[in-house]
This record gives sequence, C-alpha cells and structure tokens, in this order.
Amino acid sequence: MKSAAAQHRRSFWLKQLHQWHWISAALSLIGMLLFAITGITLNHAGQIEAEPQVVSRKATLPPDLLAVLAKGPEEGKRPLPVKLEPFLDEAVGADVAGREGEWSADEVYVALARPGGDAWVSIDRETGAVEHEKTTRGAISLLNDLHKGRNTGKAWSWFIDIFAVACVIFTVTGLILLQFHARARPLTWPLVGLGLVAPVLLVILFVHL
Repeated sequence: MKSAAAQHRRSFWLKQLHQWHWISAALSLIGMLLFAITGITLNHAGQIEAEPQVVSRKATLPPDLLAVLAKGPEEGKRPLPVKLEPFLDEAVGADVAGREGEWSADEVYVALARPGGDAWVSIDRETGAVEHEKTTRGAISLLNDLHKGRNTGKAWSWFIDIFAVACVIFTVTGLILLQFHARARPLTWPLVGLGLVAPVLLVILFVHL
C-alpha cells in the first residue's frame, strides 16, 4: 500500500501533467487540425486540380523616379530605391519593400514569391515601363504552402516553431499520463506500440529508401 507521501506526490504530478496537457492541447488544437487536413491535401496534391488566376498590370515610372532608378548598379542584387515603393504599390499593386531585386543594365527584376502563388515585377531602366504579374492558385495551395512554410516570412516561421513546441508538450505529457493510467487500461501499451511499429513496417516494406 502506498504511503501518504507517495500518494501526495502522485496527485501533485498528475495535476501538473493534466494542466500542461490541456493548455498545450488548447494552444495547438486549431493548428494541429489544419496541419492534419493539409497533410491529406499535400499527400493528394496531384489529384487536386487548381485553376491558376493570373493578373497582369502595367505602368510607367515618372521621369523623377526613372532618374532615381538610373543611379542604381549596373548588375548585382539589392532592393529597389525606397522612393519607388509607394508608386509601385499604388500603380500595379506590387509590395516590393525589403525585397531584393536583380539588377542589370536593361532592367530590374524583383521576384515576389508568396504562399499559394507567385508574383514578380520588372522595370525597364531605359523607358521606365513597369510590368507586374501575380498568380494565385487557390485556397488549398495557400494552405499547403502555409503547412510547408513556403515563402511565408519570419513571423509564420516563428509560429510553426512555437506550434511544434506546443505539440511536443502535448504528446509528451500525454505519454506520461498514459504511464500513470496504464494499469487500469490494459490496451494502453499495445496501442502505443502499434502506433510505433505500423509506420516503421510501412517504411521498411513499402518505401524505397
């Protein structure tokens, strides 16, 4: 029979584990659901058709901004002059702030990679002709790219890391809680073992490494 001190310790740790388990579950619930759904859509990406929507816009730099562009390098990579940013945003809907451009003697090309699509803007350095093209591949493509962290920026990258930590806490506390309750639930460890063995066998037998 367990002593009162042992029972007190068990009660204390059970309370702590349940606390961390439900908090991490609440934090990761929506993210886990979305990542599970997009795991399915990524696995069947070839079977899910998407009709890309392409929008092209054109404009011409005014002489003063063309003169600013002329002061740029003949080649290399660097952001566009800050003075061009408001014009490009208003004229063609291109947000180039902080984006690195590829400079040449003839043009400046800025790739505007984004989740769920692509975009770019090019500026003719002689005439000031601006061309912007944006491709959107739909909501599923957007969610798939968010799942992969493709072209999503630092803020989303931080979110994925924090979400992953919450998932780790959720699963580890769940595993320890299984240990606490395993005696009263005989199927606990066989089911945990199945969850481990099944993917390992699938990799060994059916995945070409």
